[in-house]
Amino acid sequence: MKPNILFIMADQLRADYLSCAGHPSVKTPTLDRLAAEGVRFERAFCNAPVCGPSRMSFYTGRYPASHGATYNNVPLRVDELTLGDYLRPLGYRVGLVGKTHMRADIEGMRRLGVDPESSRGVYARECGFEPFERDDGLHPDGAVDSDLPYNRYLRQHGFGGDNPWHEWANSALDDNGERVSGWYLRNAHLPARVPEPHSETAYMTDRAMDFIRETGDAPWCLHLSYIKPHWPYMAPAPYHAMYGAADVSPPNRSVAERGNAHPVVRAFRQHEESVNFSRDEVRARVIPTYMGLISQLDHHLGRLFDFLREQGQYENTLIVFTSDHGDFLGDHWLGEKEVMYEEALRIPMIARLPGGVRGRIFEQMVESVDLVPTFLELAGGDRHDHVLEGRSLLPLLKGARPPWRDAVFAEMDYAWRPARAELDAAADGARAWMVRTERWKYIEYQGFAPQLYDLESDPVEQHDLGTAAAYEAVRRMLADRLHDWLRTRRMRKTISNETVSALTGSARRRGYIFGAW
Repeated sequence: MKPNILFIMADQLRADYLSCAGHPSVKTPTLDRLAAEGVRFERAFCNAPVCGPSRMSFYTGRYPASHGATYNNVPLRVDELTLGDYLRPLGYRVGLVGKTHMRADIEGMRRLGVDPESSRGVYARECGFEPFERDDGLHPDGAVDSDLPYNRYLRQHGFGGDNPWHEWANSALDDNGERVSGWYLRNAHLPARVPEPHSETAYMTDRAMDFIRETGDAPWCLHLSYIKPHWPYMAPAPYHAMYGAADVSPPNRSVAERGNAHPVVRAFRQHEESVNFSRDEVRARVIPTYMGLISQLDHHLGRLFDFLREQGQYENTLIVFTSDHGDFLGDHWLGEKEVMYEEALRIPMIARLPGGVRGRIFEQMVESVDLVPTFLELAGGDRHDHVLEGRSLLPLLKGARPPWRDAVFAEMDYAWRPARAELDAAADGARAWMVRTERWKYIEYQGFAPQLYDLESDPVEQHDLGTAAAYEAVRRMLADRLHDWLRTRRMRKTISNETVSALTGSARRRGYIFGAW
């Protein structure tokens, strides 16, 4: 029997906001138990610290420089293969419940004559997944899908309105009984109007169970992708009040780093989310709710894992839990993500392989691009090493100790952000690339000086050495490493390395005689 794959992603969940990762307050007993039954990767990194490009790297096994979807809503080229394209021919039903943040390449599909509504077209426009329930989780009143399944569900249960997602799941009642919006951070301490069993996290967990129940004994891969704890930071009771200001850890920031900031970082600090999260009263109000949303997610994962046991599928399912990126929450005087500090780049990653290693914490540096090769190897597929840029984690999960990478890479495209206008950078001149080794983190920007951090002496990244004369040789060494990496992206996708090897030097054998006397 082929093993199933449960690929769980939380949106905007920091690596250090799990109790098994050492957080002093947040309670995550289900994920702690999963880590005890499997492994936790202490140093897992996304390849782009923002939703869209990070997820496209998770789904393609390729870096943003290769797949090209460098920011949210940049279409993923129709020729890019994704997890579903690899696993479906191996007999897997590959489903999605929740978010992908993928924008379809409709123009490319039209050029190829692919109808987006056809069976083949649906896979192309849904990132290779069967959209059992796609819900990207953000539905402003002016742009909500009139047929959003979660809104239909809420109305069926008595929670009406033009946009129940907003009016119930992401709104609250203030002290005067007036409805207030979760879009505003000042309301984060209030309980969402929706009862907890009908909240987004509960609903998506139920839909995951529906997919598993419907699929039965056939092999499946389910990508269960929760929107929370991503904003709007609003939790239903009792999770809205599970934590308080006393549970909020002090921010990682200093007056010195603010006064000597890199131009790009300084521009991001002028964004509204950064200005607000730099205020202690904002952190004290929002972060307890962020933590409550994490504990709520943990509770529903417990429901899901119990369901797998009841269905007799728990011991035949690889479970991987991760997130697409972190959340600054005021660290480094920043809100949101994108800037390449550890708080945004590091992600949680827990994996439980039945019969595999148990209770271990791995220090190997792993990346988003590693999951597609892992799932493919588990399913018995080809390596596709002329396309895929990650490496399978399966040997580690089975207890082997193969030679491992000594650096990870990430990319940033801030063309859409106010910071670019503040810096007067061109739309195609707002990129950055990072290489992180055991000791060093080096970030190269278009049009600006680099950043450099010595993670050995400065693990919290407070002292930027990007222009320090004493570190010129280190910067040159890391720049060479970064440029070597950029030069070796896998662009020759249409022919395998094995085929190239077989054809090398074969021209004469095939009748092509040139240069002969």
